[in-house]
Amino acid sequence: MNCAVVTVGDELLAGRTTNTNATWLCARLRERGVRVERVTTVPDRVGDIARVVNEYRAEYDAVLVTGGLGPTHDDLTMEGVAAALGRSVEESAEALEWLTAEGGYAREDLASGTADLPKGARALHNEVGVAPGAALAGVYVLPGVPAEMEAMFEAIEDDFSGEAIHREVVVANEPESALLDRLEELQAEFSVTVGSYPGDSVRVSIESGDEEEVAAAADWLRARVAGVEDAE
Repeated sequence: MNCAVVTVGDELLAGRTTNTNATWLCARLRERGVRVERVTTVPDRVGDIARVVNEYRAEYDAVLVTGGLGPTHDDLTMEGVAAALGRSVEESAEALEWLTAEGGYAREDLASGTADLPKGARALHNEVGVAPGAALAGVYVLPGVPAEMEAMFEAIEDDFSGEAIHREVVVANEPESALLDRLEELQAEFSVTVGSYPGDSVRVSIESGDEEEVAAAADWLRARVAGVEDAE
C-alpha cells in the first residue's frame, strides 16, 4: 500500500507552525508497512486543495489530508476535497448524530457548518475535539490539531496496512564519496533499498521487506567498511 499526505494551512507555509502532523503520520504509516511517497503542504485555498487531492488520489492507494476543518472562514478543506471528488458539501446526519448523542453537544450550540462533509462520505468521529473528519474514495480528511488528528487516525489505522519494512543501519567512519563503489556493489548483490546520510560519519540505511536479506546485506557491508558500529 502506498499513500500521500497533504497538510493544509497558511500558517504552515508561513513557518508559524511546525508541521509535526506530517512527521507523525509518516512514522505511523511506516510502522504499518505503508509507503508514504508524497508529503505536500498547500494553502487554505479550495482550488489548491482540490487540485492536489485529485492528482494524488489517481496515483496512490490512499490520500490523507490534515488541517483546515471546522466552520470558520478559513476552514476550506472539506470544500476542497469535495471539489476533487466531484461532490457537494452537505450536513452529515451521521456526524451530527454522533456529536449530539456521543459528543455531548446540544445541536443549537454547534456552529453552522460543523457537521458538513462531502456528500456520501463516512464520518470520522472526533473523540478529542469537535470537527469531524471524513473518508471517501480513498481520501481521509483529519483535523489539524495534533491531538485530534492522532486520536482520529488511531481509530481508523486498520484501514492502512502493507508489507512490513525491515531496516538496519550501518555507520561508516569514511567519507561518503569513498563508499560509492561498495554501495553500488551492495545494491547489485542484494535486493535492498540503500540510503546514505553523511554527518560526522556516514549512516547507511538498508531496507527491504525481506528481513533475512536486510541482515545479510548489513553483515556484508560491515565487513567492507572501516570503523563501523551498529545503530538503531
